[in-house]
Amino acid sequence: MMGVQCDAHFLVAKERKIDMPNDKQFPRGQVFDGKLLRAALSILRDNGKEMPMRDLVSKVEEIVKPEDWALKRYPSGAVRWKITLSFVSAYCVKAGWLIKRKGVWYLTPEGEEALKLGPDELLRSFYAAGDKWHAEHPAAREEAVEAEAPAEVVSYDDVEQTAMEGLQNCINSKNPYEFQDLVAALLRGMGYYTPFVAPKGKDGGVDIVAYRDPLGTESPRIKVQVKHRDSPATAQEVRQLMGLLKKEGEVGIFVSTGGFTPDGRNEARSSQVHVELIDLNRFISLWQDFYDKLKEEDKSLLPLRPIYFLAQTE
Repeated sequence: MMGVQCDAHFLVAKERKIDMPNDKQFPRGQVFDGKLLRAALSILRDNGKEMPMRDLVSKVEEIVKPEDWALKRYPSGAVRWKITLSFVSAYCVKAGWLIKRKGVWYLTPEGEEALKLGPDELLRSFYAAGDKWHAEHPAAREEAVEAEAPAEVVSYDDVEQTAMEGLQNCINSKNPYEFQDLVAALLRGMGYYTPFVAPKGKDGGVDIVAYRDPLGTESPRIKVQVKHRDSPATAQEVRQLMGLLKKEGEVGIFVSTGGFTPDGRNEARSSQVHVELIDLNRFISLWQDFYDKLKEEDKSLLPLRPIYFLAQTE
């Protein structure tokens, strides 16, 4: 599947000025920007500061309840308010309030701080950030306003999220030992040797052992715990892995497709030994990052195909 996106935000940019308004009254479109902005940032703040884009969009719709004019569809079929949200999120990234990675949106400390502003102050700060970015990138602004609408507008965020969901579903359909093999393959793609991958049978605590060199004489020497299930790993389970790190230079990696409880994450952060937590989204991100370094037999466990979009001008 291939797609090209010519910074679809021009569909919105042509309908409103991006400049910070000088008067006290915001036009209807900018007021709507503010509602989408605050809703998105607030949802992220209240949900662990990260969320898959598609889940976030659904929650934003519940809160904002777009009126009929915002539900208008462009010729491409794109819904007006969703394009507007994409526009708003792009400027949040430029302002440093958001990070987008592999279909997941993350709230930054700067974004959390911006939420403390009142509605008007937040919106003015948002437009000021956009003006500053465009002042530093004048060519990008001119291209965004003058670009002609393509026959079809394909949202990069939508495609990325669809790809992420497909990978999640594929991984979730695998049995625990198949996923364990995926984790071992990823470690090999990252340059590690995997002399031990636990066979089927009773869980002995360590599912994979990985070394930087064939004999395990170099640090780090990694012990991996793999949990392939819906429920999150608990603090007690994280402590159990920590208890297996006996020698100097040993590092623990806990891979959990169900994620981790808040206490589990806190346990890893406060640990005196190094324990790295990898949830499903982070595993997928690492698989994508190191895919080209995998052997062909390991690639076949979870094969990928790239989709190319025209990059936004920086």
